[in-house]
Amino acid sequence: MGGIDLFIFEIFLAAIAAGLIGSIVGLGGGVLIVPLLTIGFGLDIRLAIGASIVSVIATSSGAAAAYVRDHLTNVRVGMLLELATSVGAVSGALVAVYLNARVLFILFGVILLFSIVPMIKKLGEDLPHAVINDRIATRLKLASSYPNRAVGGSIAYNVTNVPLGFGMMYAAGIVSGLLGIGSGALKVLAMDTAMRLPMKVSSATSNFMIGVTAAASAGIYFWRGDVIPIIAAPVALGVLIGATAGAKLLVRFQNQTIRKLFLPVLATVALEMLLRGVGVL
Repeated sequence: MGGIDLFIFEIFLAAIAAGLIGSIVGLGGGVLIVPLLTIGFGLDIRLAIGASIVSVIATSSGAAAAYVRDHLTNVRVGMLLELATSVGAVSGALVAVYLNARVLFILFGVILLFSIVPMIKKLGEDLPHAVINDRIATRLKLASSYPNRAVGGSIAYNVTNVPLGFGMMYAAGIVSGLLGIGSGALKVLAMDTAMRLPMKVSSATSNFMIGVTAAASAGIYFWRGDVIPIIAAPVALGVLIGATAGAKLLVRFQNQTIRKLFLPVLATVALEMLLRGVGVL
């Protein structure tokens, strides 16, 4: 195997791992692809982001369809919150030229680090307790259930704090538009901590949503020439394989297990943002 072939094969294997982890925790493999390609393989940040955008679409295609089929995704919640992220992304893109991106990266990294604290406090929680539907959730019929293979039945859950979750999704969209990154971390945080959805549902619904955001911006990256097929193709294929495998594993995991996996990934994302802010990435 030649040097270039080996390089591409290594990227392919790394993308499988990124897709597997990303689909389970609801962030998409793309959030791991950028530091992986820049730090691990020494690629230019623009090419890494271009490959990342394509991989996010692959993640959503591979995992989201399986989650919808397995009734883990709350489609009503996803479609409602996608309105907020889309408007937020447009808002962020409009003001991006007036703001210092490095300051925003640092701010985003710090926010994510602080958000780890409440999640640590809930490490032992498998299902949210005493959650009552708020008026919006009741009117829009956002409450649902998901299958539990361990007991052979289904688990019902309620949805609360919809305005707060909607606001957090708008902020997630702004961050995405400002920084050109996926906002899966904030999506999962909004649904898990604010709206009190089970972690499985938060992860699956986030995967359902991220593909829409990525698809909207992918054309820009293609137009700029930041998507190089020899890099993007093995990344997208690897992430797709990993995401499909992750979708099968998520059904078997407990909510607290997913949260334990989510925390170190969240810390990694926060560190990546801080490194970008100080100019290391």
